[in-house]
Amino acid sequence: MTASVAERRRSPVTRLVAGNAAAKMLVMVLSGLVSVVTTRLIIEHFGLPAYAQYGLLASMAAWVPFADLGMSAAIMNTVGGSADPARDEHVRRVLTSAVRVLLGSAAVLALVGLLLGVTGAWPTVLGEGLLDGGGTVATVCVLVFAATLPLGVGPRLLTGLGLNHLQIRVQLLPAPFMLGSVLLLLLLGDDGTWLAMFSFLGGTVVAGVSLWVAARRVRPQLGAALADVPRVRSVPGARVMDVAWPMLAQMVALPIAMQTDRLLLSHLSTTNELAQYNLASQLFGLIVQTVMAAGIALWPVFAKARADGEVRSPVGLAGGFLVAGLGAGLLLAALLPVATPLLSDGRISLDAPLVAGFVAFVAVQAAKYPLGMYLTDARGLRFQVAPILVLVPLNLVMSWLLVAPLGAAGPVWGSALAVLLCQVLPNLWYVRRDLAARRLATG
Repeated sequence: MTASVAERRRSPVTRLVAGNAAAKMLVMVLSGLVSVVTTRLIIEHFGLPAYAQYGLLASMAAWVPFADLGMSAAIMNTVGGSADPARDEHVRRVLTSAVRVLLGSAAVLALVGLLLGVTGAWPTVLGEGLLDGGGTVATVCVLVFAATLPLGVGPRLLTGLGLNHLQIRVQLLPAPFMLGSVLLLLLLGDDGTWLAMFSFLGGTVVAGVSLWVAARRVRPQLGAALADVPRVRSVPGARVMDVAWPMLAQMVALPIAMQTDRLLLSHLSTTNELAQYNLASQLFGLIVQTVMAAGIALWPVFAKARADGEVRSPVGLAGGFLVAGLGAGLLLAALLPVATPLLSDGRISLDAPLVAGFVAFVAVQAAKYPLGMYLTDARGLRFQVAPILVLVPLNLVMSWLLVAPLGAAGPVWGSALAVLLCQVLPNLWYVRRDLAARRLATG
C-alpha cells in the first residue's frame, strides 16, 4: 500500500468527512455555473425540442441505478478491509469477479438497447419527446452507458482506498466536457439531436479517469485482475454475491421509494404544488448530495475497523451528521425568502410546511449515513433489506394520505417519516446490539 493511501486511512474521521463534503460542494458550485451556460446555449441555439430530448435521454441512466448489480459493495468492503490492496490476492480475485459481472450486465443492457433500436420501439418507450432520429441516438446512448459500466470499478476502488475525495474531484470533468461538446456541435452546424450522447460520454470520461487514477494507486493489482478476467476456468473468482445481492436490493428499492413523490403530486395535486416541490427538492438536494459524499467516505473506515478487529461505533458520528444536516437545512431555509424569488422570477413560493418537511428529510438522511456505513458487512447489508422493503409501501401510503392536508409538503413528510421508521431507528437498534456483541467478543 502506498504511503499516501496509508496516511489517508489514518486521517481523523472528521477531517475525512469534512474533506469529502467540501470537495462535493466545490464540484457542485463549479459544475452548476458551467451547466447554466451550457443550458442557455442549448436552448438558444438548438431550441426547446432539442433541449427536451437531451434531458429525456440523459435521464435514462437513472432508470437503472442497479446496473452494477451490487458490485460496488463487494469492491469497497474488500479494498477497504485490506492491509495491502496493491498485493492482496483476495482483492485481485474480487476485482476480477466484479469486472466479469459488470461485463455481463453491460452485455444485457446493450442487447436491450439494440433490440429497442432495431424494432423501432424507442418512441413507444420514451414518448413524444424524441426528435426525428431520436431512437438511433437513444440506442447509442445505451451502448455508451453499457460500455462505461465495467469502468465503474475505478470510482469504487478510490472510495475503498479512502480516496473518495479524488473521485469527487474527477466529477468536475463532465460539465466542461459537455460545454465543449455543445460548442463543437455549434461549429459543425448540428441540430442538437446528438446532445445526449455527449452527456453519456461525460460519464465515460469520469469513470475512465477514476479507473486510471485508481490503477496507479494499486499498481500492479488492477492490471493483473483485468488480465485474469477472460481466464474463467483457470482463474476462479471470489465470493461477491453475499454482499452484492443485499446491496442490489437496496439499489432497486430506495429509488422507487424516493421517486414516487413527484408522481403522487402529479396525480393528486396541482401543477403549482408540483413546481413548488421541484424547486425545494432541487435546493435541498444540494445538501443531501453533500451528506451522501461525506457519508460514503466512512465506508472504508468501518471496513478497515472490522478487518482489524476494532470496535468502532458510528453512533456519535450519526449524532454529528444529524446536527450538521439540521443546521445546513435551517440555514438554507433562512435564505429561501431571498433565493426563491430570484430563482423562480417570483412565480413560485415555498410555504412553511414544505420547507420544514425538507429540513426534517435532510436531517434524517444525514443521521442514517454513518449507521448505514457501519452496516456494510454481509450481515449488516442483509439486515437492511427487510426494513427498506417495508419502507417502499409505507412511504407511498403515508405520502398519499398527507397530500390532501399538506399539499406539496405531504410526500416530503411521508418520506422523512418513512426513512426515520425504516432506516434510522432499525439501523440504530441493530448497531447497538452489534456493538455490544463485538465488545463482549473482544473482552
